[in-house]
Amino acid sequence: MTELVDEAITRAHRSEWARVVASLARRFGDLDVAEEAAAEAFATAVERWPRDGVPPNPGAWLTTTGARKAIDRLRRESHRDEKHQEAALLYDEPPEPLGAVDDDRLRLVFTCCHPALSSDARVALTLRMVGGLTVPEIARAFLVQEVAMGQRITRAKAKIKAAHIPYRVPLTEDLPGRLDAVLTVLFLVFNEGYLATGAGTDPVRADLTAEAIRLARLVHELMPDDGEVTGLLALMLLTEARRAARVSATGELITLDEQDRGAWDRALIEEGHALVRSRLAAVAAGGPPPGRYQLLAAVNAVHTDGRDARDTDWSQVVALYDRLVRLDPSPVVALNRAVAVAEVDGPDVALALIDRLPLDGYHAFHAARADLLRRLGRSGEARLAYDRAVALAGNTAEAAYLSRRRGQLRSAGGT
Repeated sequence: MTELVDEAITRAHRSEWARVVASLARRFGDLDVAEEAAAEAFATAVERWPRDGVPPNPGAWLTTTGARKAIDRLRRESHRDEKHQEAALLYDEPPEPLGAVDDDRLRLVFTCCHPALSSDARVALTLRMVGGLTVPEIARAFLVQEVAMGQRITRAKAKIKAAHIPYRVPLTEDLPGRLDAVLTVLFLVFNEGYLATGAGTDPVRADLTAEAIRLARLVHELMPDDGEVTGLLALMLLTEARRAARVSATGELITLDEQDRGAWDRALIEEGHALVRSRLAAVAAGGPPPGRYQLLAAVNAVHTDGRDARDTDWSQVVALYDRLVRLDPSPVVALNRAVAVAEVDGPDVALALIDRLPLDGYHAFHAARADLLRRLGRSGEARLAYDRAVALAGNTAEAAYLSRRRGQLRSAGGT
């Protein structure tokens, strides 16, 4: 019974955290109050649900409990402005929607992504408030100390409060100036779900990928003609379509070339391909050239186009990465391009490209090197690269896959 309740609380945290925080933020207008009250509501659930049973509607129970906790906190804070306090305590109904769409969680995203905040602060705050990641998990993602990350998030919330940043989706004319930050954080929330790094979590967090897609659809509804919005949605759909085939029954990552394509979600693939084709048609008709998300979506369209991995048009993938490198000459993009180059020009050419990159602290860099070294028969060097990749991998399924490949080198007796 206790295990079932624990599972229910875990599910509720994953599915309801952002909804509860967003609802409380709208009601009380304070992210600190909302986050603390939500955390207290879940703590109360841990205490009461094993005794009283899981409520029929966990989200509503958590939101109501969180509101009561927030009211208790406001009553304790005698220094708070009396009018503000009175309004918060008596305010039972949500205000009229402000901005271009009425969605609590999208409002929360735009608040966390306000241009008054630094780029790193926007991402960290959104991962905490919308994604529900813990401070230690976010700190690991940013490769910084937990204390420093906690301070960064605290300062971001304080700045929102001090600057009286409104809790709403911007007006339609203000959307373009806020869009880049929102797309960036939605992509990062999706990636955290697609390749989860949190301690003790499943290797794939479907709740985060689903929420990122839901929010991306809302942004696309707001700005259907924006190429990058369409590109990001297509990228998410084409990636999400492969989720069921990505992890084996034993919890090991299954690489793209080994996945059962019959397990892919064909409806999501067709939708993603249609969005990519719409952008290609817009560019051909004289529209602006594709941006980062459109190019990444096109890469994924190529990967999901063939009936078999052997049908992949790697030359087209390299050509798309050539364009992407010109837009985003980052080492990570160069690494992904080199992996594609290996399929066209051979592993030796790709290894020469990869060895130039300053990515020693990035697990995918060492994983790619290990695979290329394995293909070149340099098993001793490949083993060392696998060791480094496993040590740096934050995802359990990926670490399991890399460990198996390293073990195959040993069993093969390579030197």
